[in-house]
Amino acid sequence: MEMHQIRYFIAVSELLNFTRAAERCNVAQPSLTRAIKGLEDELGGPLFRRERNNTHLTGLGEMMLPHLRQVMAETEGARDRAKSFARSEDVPLRVGMMCTIGPRRLLPFLQDFRARHPGIQLLVEDGNAASIQDRLARGDYDVAMYGLPDPIDDRFLARRLYPERFVIGVAPGHPFERTNAVTMQALDKQPYVCRT
Repeated sequence: MEMHQIRYFIAVSELLNFTRAAERCNVAQPSLTRAIKGLEDELGGPLFRRERNNTHLTGLGEMMLPHLRQVMAETEGARDRAKSFARSEDVPLRVGMMCTIGPRRLLPFLQDFRARHPGIQLLVEDGNAASIQDRLARGDYDVAMYGLPDPIDDRFLARRLYPERFVIGVAPGHPFERTNAVTMQALDKQPYVCRT
């Protein structure tokens, strides 16, 4: 089944005249008639009855009309969506962002991105690193910004954006008070308040 056959069938069903349908579709009437005949062969029966100047749908034609109209509408919708996507109009870009990333660091970039790509809907969601990575793997996000102590999963194309220092604050007299750096091992079994 070809799209032009469906288009011709819908035109004939609306106009109930092969000549006018051919004119509407900008095609010669014999070409339109051959296309309709091919569609009838494929569907297993006549779609129209032609009696002198009286053309009307057969039972098969009436049954197929809503289905083929739906096929045509969905095809046109898909074509319009593809054209819109190619022009970057009304295209969603879903971004997962780790909740501990300071928004001030990324605000200028996001503002510049929106200015340069006004047709893209920028949808930013925050969460913890593990949930963001899971959602990225499921396809919930197009891109994500997060960090983990372990290397990023090999399934993803990863780029380092910037290094980040982790800082802890301790009370006076704490064993870490005069320490310049604290290892993760040293933090093991220590009571602490986590920012997240």
